Amino acid sequence: MKIWVVAASAVRARVFETSGRHEPLVEVSDLVNPEQRLPRQELKSDKAARAFDKRGGHRHATQTPVDPKEQVAIRFAKEVVDKLEADLHRKRFAALCVVAPPHFLGLLREQMSNALARAVRGDLAKDLTLEDAASVQTHVAHLL
Repeated sequence: MKIWVVAASAVRARVFETSGRHEPLVEVSDLVNPEQRLPRQELKSDKAARAFDKRGGHRHATQTPVDPKEQVAIRFAKEVVDKLEADLHRKRFAALCVVAPPHFLGLLREQMSNALARAVRGDLAKDLTLEDAASVQTHVAHLL
């Protein structure tokens, strides 16, 4: 049974594959989000939509604007999950371990379908995107 480990952050997502706890991790994919490294003022931000009150004709914002950095992180989390969903559908893996900083881990979970969420064997709230495969394996061995 193939197990995938995704080590992700808002900047990068690396996908590793293994056949089991005692088999080495092999990197199969590396996604990068260069937008996340841009300064906040260089990111395009959508203003909140405006609407008229039912009475009085006053205009107001319809929602609170989302921070541009947060928008970029949400889009990248969706991109990562979309790739994982497609690969799960193609039966490229049977189980998944997710490793990401706490906030990004939450963004990934929000984007997951029920099928992908069921494939998740475990998760770890830590940023391991800069670690080598052996180090990642040491951190996730208990999840494999």
